Amino acid sequence: MAARIYQRIKNAMQSGRAKVGTWTLEFEPAEAKKPDPLTGWAGSGDTKDQVRLTFPSLEAAKAYADQHGIPATVVAGHDRSLKLQAYADNFSAGPITPAGD
Repeated sequence: MAARIYQRIKNAMQSGRAKVGTWTLEFEPAEAKKPDPLTGWAGSGDTKDQVRLTFPSLEAAKAYADQHGIPATVVAGHDRSLKLQAYADNFSAGPITPAGD
């Protein structure tokens, strides 16, 4: 019953940054998913796959895992990098390359 703890990041469909700093504890799958013969959807008998617990800090998530005897690994997130450019850059000619390249 291992789990992983990671920090939620903003996806491309979000414009705001609400709930971005929260930490999530998610259980590792205990068994592989297999397709349902009737519908073809992937599923398994593992109900812990549906459980996601959110915490305000990493320390709170680690304390919960330690208190309940859950071996948890912390997955480090990537740093957010911004590509700063002006609106006028969309219309600039940019570097001109020869036709033979």
